[in-house]
Amino acid sequence: MLGVAEAIETVMAAISPLDVAAVHLEDALGRFAARDVASSAAIPPWDNSSMDGYAVRASDVSAGARLRVVATVRAGDAADRAVASGEAMKIMTGAPVPEGADTVIRIEDTEEAGGIVAINDTRDIGRNIRQRGEDIAEGQLVIAKGTRLLAPHIGVLASIGMSRVPVHAAPVVAILSTGDELVRVEDLEGASGGRRIVSSNSYSLAALVRETGGVPVDNGLIPDDPAALRQALEEASDADLVITSGGISVGEFDHTRAVIQAMGGEITFWKIKARPGANIAFGSVNGTPWLGLPGNPVSALIGGELFIRPMLRKMSGSPRPYPRPITAIAADKFRASENMAHLFRAILTRAENGELHARSTGPQGSGILSSMAAANALLVVPAGRAIDLGEIVTAIPLDPDAHLTERLELHA
Repeated sequence: MLGVAEAIETVMAAISPLDVAAVHLEDALGRFAARDVASSAAIPPWDNSSMDGYAVRASDVSAGARLRVVATVRAGDAADRAVASGEAMKIMTGAPVPEGADTVIRIEDTEEAGGIVAINDTRDIGRNIRQRGEDIAEGQLVIAKGTRLLAPHIGVLASIGMSRVPVHAAPVVAILSTGDELVRVEDLEGASGGRRIVSSNSYSLAALVRETGGVPVDNGLIPDDPAALRQALEEASDADLVITSGGISVGEFDHTRAVIQAMGGEITFWKIKARPGANIAFGSVNGTPWLGLPGNPVSALIGGELFIRPMLRKMSGSPRPYPRPITAIAADKFRASENMAHLFRAILTRAENGELHARSTGPQGSGILSSMAAANALLVVPAGRAIDLGEIVTAIPLDPDAHLTERLELHA
């Protein structure tokens, strides 16, 4: 049995980023750049006005100066000649600054009548012109390899005219749930005698994969039958990752281990020193990485947090695939057994003084899925450790919205 950290390191050493694919800019959001991207053009491509006003020569500007308006330059247009001494051109925000002009006087500081503009304020001398390349220089690196592409990055890529973006392929993840007792959510009502349960793992694991940027493929509910499991694994092995839930313990109907070995697959480890989730396995089947999760819904989701998310992030090209542990002050007591690290479902709350406090979600049984839904963190208590009230405990945040709040408090 491997420790939690050793098991994660073992899995991640076997995972590599997927191939590079060029996707449309509209489809690049949330993906990871597979290469450095440099701009082939300067942005802006020419000097342009940052104000509605008048393009003039600074040497002509003084309080009360009167200049002849010789043209109007709209955004998307260009002046057909230079600005001469004693002249002004009316100009709109974003329009190219005509030759000869080195100043834009904002319209609020002027009065125009009869083709003559009077300058009432000199505060704008030498100002209100966006210089060519002041945002992005030609050849400048604008996106570094491994950057997760968010809204501002998409805007930058659009501004340099990049319609297709090199990213790593989105991981395709085959999900198999094993067990004679499992049914689809729409079939529960018709299940006979209440002897069936909904395969919640099929839905929660698919959601976790999708949330992490992968593409889940439901490869079905597999009965406790070796032949059926083998066929399902054969069909799933063209994915980038195969996940099974259930069937990996040592019960009479737990066939996964024997089937994978019969297929010539590799089993790197079979158990880890963690509770819940001790029965987590890793290896490969037909050359495809395989992760075996317990059938208990909490254990499966904890396995998803510890293993699936980092695996998918690395496959997707993320240079930072791991969650960042944080510390909190225990508001309950937590105790791990002598030979197992414990992963407690917990709720982190921030006190008025800024401290994070951690309390249990309640009963920690591996079948109590509602406690996982209530948690926003997993508390990691090493084997043999007891955490008393007020002690510091390590937490893995679960909630992507953990830093959001009901009210914006800015003193600005």
